[in-house]
Amino acid sequence: MTYDPRQPESSNQADRPSLTPPPFPSALAQPRISHGASIAPAPTSPAAVPVPPRAGRTAPVWIIGVIVLILVGLVGYFLNAIGPAASIIGMLLAIIPLVVVLLAVRLIDRWEPEPRGLLVLAVAWGAVAAVGITLGVDILITLVLGTDDSPMREAFSAVVQAPIVEEFAKGLGVYLIFVTARRAFDGPVDGVVYGALIGAGFAFTENIQYFAISFIEGGAADASATFFVRGILSPFAHVMFTSITGFALGLAARRGYSAGRAVGPWMLGMVGAMALHALWNGSAVFGDFFLLYLTLQVPLFVGFILGVIALRREEARVTRARLGDYAAAGWFTPQEVDMLATGQGRKAALAWARGLRGDRTSTMKQFIADATSLAAARQRAISGRDKNAREDEHALLARTTAARAAMFAP
Repeated sequence: MTYDPRQPESSNQADRPSLTPPPFPSALAQPRISHGASIAPAPTSPAAVPVPPRAGRTAPVWIIGVIVLILVGLVGYFLNAIGPAASIIGMLLAIIPLVVVLLAVRLIDRWEPEPRGLLVLAVAWGAVAAVGITLGVDILITLVLGTDDSPMREAFSAVVQAPIVEEFAKGLGVYLIFVTARRAFDGPVDGVVYGALIGAGFAFTENIQYFAISFIEGGAADASATFFVRGILSPFAHVMFTSITGFALGLAARRGYSAGRAVGPWMLGMVGAMALHALWNGSAVFGDFFLLYLTLQVPLFVGFILGVIALRREEARVTRARLGDYAAAGWFTPQEVDMLATGQGRKAALAWARGLRGDRTSTMKQFIADATSLAAARQRAISGRDKNAREDEHALLARTTAARAAMFAP
């Protein structure tokens, strides 16, 4: 018999395990008579949601460096001129009107919020850089003209020098934001927000000095009186002054002006801010402050509020128009446009999202914010004042689509 290596030896057949599984591996096993339902493939990770580029929405580092350097000198000045105890007391009192103003500005900025970093920068510029520039100019004028406590010199300082120097120092911050973060400066509302925050920061530091000196000279009674005048009656004074400069630059932004062409509107806005500032200080120096406060300053403040409301309505109108463009192409429903373009619609949408499984309020907030930014980006693209606006449109459209999908996800 010829040996064939391909054939197993008969003596080893029983020892080799079979490669074919038996039909019933065990007495309890069940036969397989069907393939069953198909199994869906495992879901892949969702695509990353695009983020609009930050270029043109952040201030350069050198501005932050300037603020830090001035802050060091400002802290030294306060500790040396006023002392740490009085400075802390003044700061605690000054925080109260600052919080009130910040909450009010937040209401103005709720429709299309500005980048948080720029908001912080605006407050820091007003509280540190603008105050440092003002103190530096005051010291320089004192060195040139000498110390003069005459009524004429004090009147000149309050009605002429202070409005010019302070509004220039604050207005410079608004202009720097306009130039360096141009893509976050869309129009008058943005200008009012940045100007108001710079004014709020300036008033905060100035109030520290006023409250601390009042406490040193007259104790709690004088500090309380000063707090009543500056912290309760007029916490929005500097806010209104510098908002005029911001409003002028906002109009320049809406018209697509370059940094050079915007110098004219910027200076015109500062002139308006200086005039209003001089009128305010003059009412305290030359007239009956409380009488002029009721007959002049209160109506001006009411006019300021009405102006802000009108600007907000214009923002809502632009949002409706630009999202309507996308609705015509099928990206939004008419009902969604109505929801996104009205404050009442947004409140109803948030209430609806709150009732969804897992409370999807945060997702709805993101959807509203991205859709509003999308409308603003399209407006910049249509007006031709932002060459990169189309890139923002694509990113924000993808974000709104992703947010809507997350809203209706099971």
